[in-house]
Amino acid sequence: MIDKEQLKKYARIELAKREFFYFSNLLAPDFYKEDRKYLVDLCNELQDFYYSDDDVLIINEPPRHGKSRTAGLFAQWVFGKNQQEKIMTGSYNETLSTTFSKNVRNGIQEQKADQEKIVYSDIFPDVKIKQGDGAMNLWSLEGGYNNYLATSPTGTATGFGCSLMIIDDLIKNSEEAYNENVLEKHWDWFTNTMLSRLEEGGKIIIIMTRWATGDLAGKALDHFKEEKKKVRHISMKALQDDGTMLCAEVLSKESYNMKVRAMGEDIASANYQQIPIDVKGKLYNSFKTYTEIPKTDYGHSLFTRIGAYVDTADEGSDYLCAIVYGEYNKEAYVLDVYYTKDGMEVTEPNTAKMLHENNVNLARIESNNGGRGFARSVQRILKSKYNSNKTIIKWFHQSKNKKARILSNSTWVMEHIYFPINWRDKWPEYYKAMTAYQKEGKNKNDDAPDATTGVAESINEKAKITFLK
Repeated sequence: MIDKEQLKKYARIELAKREFFYFSNLLAPDFYKEDRKYLVDLCNELQDFYYSDDDVLIINEPPRHGKSRTAGLFAQWVFGKNQQEKIMTGSYNETLSTTFSKNVRNGIQEQKADQEKIVYSDIFPDVKIKQGDGAMNLWSLEGGYNNYLATSPTGTATGFGCSLMIIDDLIKNSEEAYNENVLEKHWDWFTNTMLSRLEEGGKIIIIMTRWATGDLAGKALDHFKEEKKKVRHISMKALQDDGTMLCAEVLSKESYNMKVRAMGEDIASANYQQIPIDVKGKLYNSFKTYTEIPKTDYGHSLFTRIGAYVDTADEGSDYLCAIVYGEYNKEAYVLDVYYTKDGMEVTEPNTAKMLHENNVNLARIESNNGGRGFARSVQRILKSKYNSNKTIIKWFHQSKNKKARILSNSTWVMEHIYFPINWRDKWPEYYKAMTAYQKEGKNKNDDAPDATTGVAESINEKAKITFLK
C-alpha cells in the first residue's frame, strides 16, 4: 500500500512533468522557491512561449538572479517533453558554452545517491544520453541524433540544425559593451551562423543582462519586429519602481547600493536596471517632431527664412552633415538632411542640388579643413548648373570648442528644433548619430550633433562667427 508521503512524491513528480517551474522547484528547491515571484514568472513565461506561436523570446534580467541556471533547466525540461527536439545554445566563449552543456547533460545523467532525493530520471525516466557520445559540446539522446550543441562566437555550428536556440549572456564585461566592433561581431555571428542553423518553425530565446542599445538583445528586438516576427520581451529590474528589490533574498537593497557605488551609475543601470549604458549616458533625451510646417490659414508657409548649416568632413572617417531648416518664431523645422561619407566629388554637386531644391536663402559652411574650397565649389555649381543666385553662401572659421558647443546647446536643440515625425526613416544614419550621442567621450563621430548645434547657433546668433570674404 502506498503511503501519503509516496503519494505526495508522485504528485510532485507529475506536476514537474507538466509545469516547468515545479520541475525547477523539485530539482533545486533551495533556489526555486514558490515565494520568489520573479522566478515563478520567468519559468511560466518560458513554458508559455514554448507552447505558443511566438517566434522570439528576449529576457533581460540582472546578474546572479538565475538566468543561466534557468536556461539550462529549461533545456532539460524541453527534452523531457519532446526527445526529438534539437537544442543549440550559445555563450560568449567556449569555456562558458562547455560549462552550460555539462550542466544540461549532467542534470539528465544524475545518478540517484539518496533514495529520498528526486533526480531527473525520476521525472523523465525515458530520457537518456546516448552511450558513446563523449563530446561535451555535441551529444544525442537515445533514439535521437545530434540533439544538443553548445557553441560560441569562436566555435562552430556547421552541420547542426536546431528547433530551439538559446543564447545566454554574450557580453562578458563593460569593455565589450562599449566596443561597437565587438557588438557588431556578435550580431554577425548571430545572423550569419546561428540563424542559418534554425530549422523552419524553430524558436529563439535570448537571455541576457542589457548593456547597450546595440547589444544582441537590442538589435534582435528591432530586427525581428521589422521582420514581422512575434516577439516577447521581458525586462526585470533589480530595484523596482516602488523602491523594493526584485528579490531581496537574492540581492538585498544594501548589497545593491554597495555594488552601485563600486561599479558606477552607468554600468549599474545597465546591469541591474536594464537601462543600456548608452541610453543612460546619452546627451539628447528627447526630440520634438512635427507633422506639418507652420502655415497661414491659406496654406502658405510662415517661415521667415530657409537656412542651411554645413559641416564638411575633416577626415576620411568623418561625415559631411548638411541640414536645411525653416525658421519660424526663432525655432527651427528641419526640412532636409544630407549625411554621408562620400568624397567631395559627390558631395559638392549633391549639396548644391539640396540647397537649390529647398530654396535656401542663406547657407553657412564651416571653412575649417577645406571647407572654404567646398563652399566655393557649391557656389559655382549653383550658378553654372542651376543659374541661381538665390542662395547666399557664407563660409566661416569655427574657433569654438566643438564638444563645449554641443553640450551647451543641447537643451536648446531638444526644446526648439523640430524634426519630421518620420525622421528616423528619412535619415536613418543621422537619426542614429543624434540619438546615440554620449555626454562622455565614447563617440565615434560627432558630425551630426556638431551641425545640429550650428543650426541652433545660427538662429540664436550666439556663434561669434567671422565671415570670410
